[in-house]
Amino acid sequence: MIQPVFRATTRSRPLFPRACISIYNQRAFSGTRWRKEDPRLHDLGRVIEDEYAVLRDKYETPKHTLILAHGLLGFDELRLAGRFLPGIQYWRGITDALSRKGIEVIVAAVPPSGSIEARAQQLADSIAEKAGGKDVNIIAHTCSGLDARYMISRLQPSNVKVLSLTTIATPHRGSAFADYMFDTIGTHQIKRLYKVMEYFGLETGAFSQLTRRYMQTEFNDKTPNIDGIRYFSYGASLEPSRWSIFAMSHAIIKEMEGGVNDGLVSVSSSRWGEYKGTLIGVSHLDLINWTNRLKWFFWELTGSKRNFNAIAFYLDIADMLAKEGL
Repeated sequence: MIQPVFRATTRSRPLFPRACISIYNQRAFSGTRWRKEDPRLHDLGRVIEDEYAVLRDKYETPKHTLILAHGLLGFDELRLAGRFLPGIQYWRGITDALSRKGIEVIVAAVPPSGSIEARAQQLADSIAEKAGGKDVNIIAHTCSGLDARYMISRLQPSNVKVLSLTTIATPHRGSAFADYMFDTIGTHQIKRLYKVMEYFGLETGAFSQLTRRYMQTEFNDKTPNIDGIRYFSYGASLEPSRWSIFAMSHAIIKEMEGGVNDGLVSVSSSRWGEYKGTLIGVSHLDLINWTNRLKWFFWELTGSKRNFNAIAFYLDIADMLAKEGL
């Protein structure tokens, strides 16, 4: 799920509430390092600080095909210059790393901003077409975890056999940032924004489904887990610096939900099924290896070591699935 950017007309309620500004200023010079004195330690489950900083020498290979499912506003490969330049991969370097370990990997493509129902149907069709009836394990980044849950629970396609679903920073209980944006922008401006998106060929069904009310009072009750399928999940937490693109959204979620988050999804919302742990000092974009190398360069100049390598993380998920017999 990539952070949307909106322009709203002036309203009585400020776009950035005073409480959030206070939080923001207090951490103006903080990095993504986690504070160990945080009293919400019990909410984090297994704390993962630097376990995925470097690649291990050996990873086990799962028996079955891995499906990588992208999040909101995502894509499988984006070609801005047609065939003349290499495409931009959503799973930057991750697909190749998994393949080099002898793992069969399929990247599923779904509508970037369609409703959960539409994305779930496309996910089922994509798996059926590309996997050829094979048993699969799905690894879903952010909102695609909701698509996969809907597909498994509600569509139950006969030509797709899912063994497990691993969700990464998926808003299973919605996002306070979605609540805030809808409340701040207002119904009239939302309709205007939707018309602009539709003009450029983008669907708009996904956004209202990310609110906490929708997820907790409608989606979850109607989308139960299915017996015989393993459900795993991971969350992430960081304290962004002033110049981070997640500074505002992080502060809003922290204020409204009262919990740690990765800039778009809280740890408490990320929990589903067997919770495997919280990645510390990791942002929403770090999770798909989109971190700018320049960021890590300056990070290391401060005397800090790089604490997360997305490729090591996904190889470890594959290793975990292999050890689970999947």
